[in-house]
Amino acid sequence: MKIDKHSLDGKKDSIEVLDKVFSAKINKRLVSAVLYKTNANYKGRHAKTKQQNEVSGPTSKIYAQKGTGNARHASRKAPIFVGGGVAHGPKGELAYKKRKLNKSEKKLSIASLLSEKNKDKNLMIFNDFSSEIKKTKEMNHIVKKFDITNSLIILDKSSKDKIERSVRNIPNIKVTDVNHFSAFDVVKFKKIVFTESSVKELEKRYS
Repeated sequence: MKIDKHSLDGKKDSIEVLDKVFSAKINKRLVSAVLYKTNANYKGRHAKTKQQNEVSGPTSKIYAQKGTGNARHASRKAPIFVGGGVAHGPKGELAYKKRKLNKSEKKLSIASLLSEKNKDKNLMIFNDFSSEIKKTKEMNHIVKKFDITNSLIILDKSSKDKIERSVRNIPNIKVTDVNHFSAFDVVKFKKIVFTESSVKELEKRYS
């Protein structure tokens, strides 16, 4: 299939793209499962409490078993004492299961989401950036001109080097490359922007 390709001066051309990437079957159930796993794996599970066997302190019996009139206790480190271990508390990140995402799930979910963006006219392809854009003001003008104020911009390495600094301080825009974006990123932003070379790089993974 063909998609419009834009140049910075406003001229339009077209580019041939793979149907299985930009016109794939939209599988919302798969996308939902991938987003769930991705979001679960992003969460930091850092809270951790010490169990009774991890609390530092003496292990000797605190008083005699009988004859004191008090309940029998073995250790001051028991959970019922202040400063003792915590029973059934959070055990830190290593205790949580990482949800595995296999390659086919990632590919199919990305293709499904990109196809939906394309269908909704929220996907744009630009020519590769041939000259460096140094000023944020200049890049901001381009963003407003093409109405990509809330977008994920996926670039080839050469284009990324030329515009990354100028776009860094513009809100609601993320610049990345083909190797460093996920289904979560595609959903988060309204529009997806590619360069011609980054499209070809992405298609190599599906061919």
